[in-house]
Amino acid sequence: MTTPRSPHAYFPYIDGLRAIAVASVVLYHLHAAWLPGGFAGVDVFFVISGFVVSASVGLRERTSLPSFWTYFLARRFQRIAPALLACLLTTTLAATLFIPEAWLSEHNQKTGRFAFFGFSNIVLAHNANSYFSPITEFNPYTHTWSLGVEEQFYLLFPVLFWAWSFGGRWRPITLVASITLGVVSLVHAWWLGTADSQAAFYLLASRFWELATGVVLYQAMACAGRRFDTADTAPASSGKAAAGIAGLCLMAYGLWTSQPESFPVPGALWAVAGTALALGALHGQPASVWPVRLLSAPPMRFIGAMSYSLYLWHWPVFVLFRWTVGLGAWPERLAAVAITVLLAWLSWRWIEQPVRRSPRIRRAPRMAVVACGLLALVIGASLHRFIDHRQPRWSLSTVAKHADDWYPTTTRKKHVDACGVPQPETVELSQGKRISYARVACDRPVEGPDVFVVGDSHAMAFGTLFEGYVARTGAHVTLYNNAGCAFLSLQPNRDDAYCEQSSLTAANDVLARVKAGDVVFLPSLRMPRLVDQWIRYPRDAFVAQALHADTVAMQSGEVDRAIEVVSRFHEKGARVVIEAPNLLLNAPAYRCADAWTKTNPMCAEGTSVDRAEFERLRRPMLDAVNAVAKAVPGTTVFDPFPTLCPEGPRCDGFRDGRPLFFDGDHISAYGNKVLLPAFESAMRTVAR
Repeated sequence: MTTPRSPHAYFPYIDGLRAIAVASVVLYHLHAAWLPGGFAGVDVFFVISGFVVSASVGLRERTSLPSFWTYFLARRFQRIAPALLACLLTTTLAATLFIPEAWLSEHNQKTGRFAFFGFSNIVLAHNANSYFSPITEFNPYTHTWSLGVEEQFYLLFPVLFWAWSFGGRWRPITLVASITLGVVSLVHAWWLGTADSQAAFYLLASRFWELATGVVLYQAMACAGRRFDTADTAPASSGKAAAGIAGLCLMAYGLWTSQPESFPVPGALWAVAGTALALGALHGQPASVWPVRLLSAPPMRFIGAMSYSLYLWHWPVFVLFRWTVGLGAWPERLAAVAITVLLAWLSWRWIEQPVRRSPRIRRAPRMAVVACGLLALVIGASLHRFIDHRQPRWSLSTVAKHADDWYPTTTRKKHVDACGVPQPETVELSQGKRISYARVACDRPVEGPDVFVVGDSHAMAFGTLFEGYVARTGAHVTLYNNAGCAFLSLQPNRDDAYCEQSSLTAANDVLARVKAGDVVFLPSLRMPRLVDQWIRYPRDAFVAQALHADTVAMQSGEVDRAIEVVSRFHEKGARVVIEAPNLLLNAPAYRCADAWTKTNPMCAEGTSVDRAEFERLRRPMLDAVNAVAKAVPGTTVFDPFPTLCPEGPRCDGFRDGRPLFFDGDHISAYGNKVLLPAFESAMRTVAR
């Protein structure tokens, strides 16, 4: 059970605990309702990690801190880095092939890049979406947050544990130090959970106490004379067996009842306490004790041995399924699990085990192993960047292949029949941005009014249209990125204090710059969505809200507020044009454009909508928009709907195989081109 190179013994029941942890996490990620607290399996891993890494160096003789540090890190590199590199690079390639660039995937590659060096948890902690957000389920690197916590812990651990190797009185001292740091982390996690729950979930400072629990357990057991250099068992103890069962029950309770809003404190306490109790109570107990027999059963040991690879591979596989064929039906779920197990076994058998057991690596100087590990991570991150930058050429998705049709703001279009428009100039405001489009190197006369645009992301989606308008007319377009907030949405309670301030900032800047004869164009989403990029909303709620939009806008005072704002622009001599409610699709177009997306639940209803039904649903909001326009002289309504859906009983998100919309409601670059003549005509007409 032991070797001269490994003074700590192998205890099979620990692999059984690992099996429970990884199975819980996989089950939760496959379908959260099956095990609502399954995400707490990560907390089980943290305790086990603290316990096992302590045991791995706990019997090491006293040495210098640099020697101890490099020895420990070399073992960690040898254990973690090979499979991690293989998983991250494979995931990068798969993401490049199948995941289009979009708002839903905008943080993916940054998360992956930082994951090579164990800092993806820091990236995720500063994102807008929590671990439990459905948006997070589309980032194939999200799961690396826990590896980041562990890897950062491993950098600190040798410094904290080094004095243990001194023996004697130093061991109680280090035990007290570990307890103290763990308590400080626990208190910090409790406080931070009320101030910044996302940081509390992801960062080491608020998770250290869980790893420290494993460290303290080992140190306390070692100080009490428990053996870790042999797997010889002591006589069976009914008391320890009962304590082990109690620990397993506490784990099970935590894995079933844990709630996101209580993590990591107090939510993780059940899983952490249960794991520590089971680890401590079952140590040294014979296989005749049934909890040990259960945890040491061959299937449990096999899953536990592969637990690291299973954890690594399951998440990117599940995410790739969500992006492509879907993960909502049994065939897809079974296929995803089968692929996960196959990849995990291949990773464990041909990457983890050979590197971990390599005699050549074991004989190599520890500093050389650390240096080679770091070099491998740097090379891996460089390959990640190389692959990612080749998405436009390598991607199998039609979205990436025909980017000029899909992306209205991320690629520059060339107008062969007009003067050129360079990259627009961007100026940061106190909130939001001001983006200016201007024609250059052209001697044609100006043939249209300057346009000031204020709106939400739907205004930004008109980027190709604005560029085309500037190139064809010579006029200037000044676009205000209103920080994702609608401008005059006519929907009460939609704008929070931040959006109100952002809208005020944009309006004041327009008023300071606009002159008589200019046009102020106000495009924004003014109807509830049917779908977003990751979710389908209840249709009954959509219909109910849409059919009462005019009444609600009137009674809430939103129409009067809009009239007041529009009147301020009118007083400056500007003409105001408000966008009418545009077409809304039943599915996000870019997620349903490829052959492999046909079975995805997001695409089940297709992108087309019934024309008559949609006109009925948009009529109330259109009436509210018209009411504002009628109240202020010179104000008109620009309606994209007749151009994008000119005839027929149904309106589709595609025309002749080319997308009119990017997702469910943002217009595509091709849609911009289709709409450009109508927009140009409307701007010239209103300025006469």
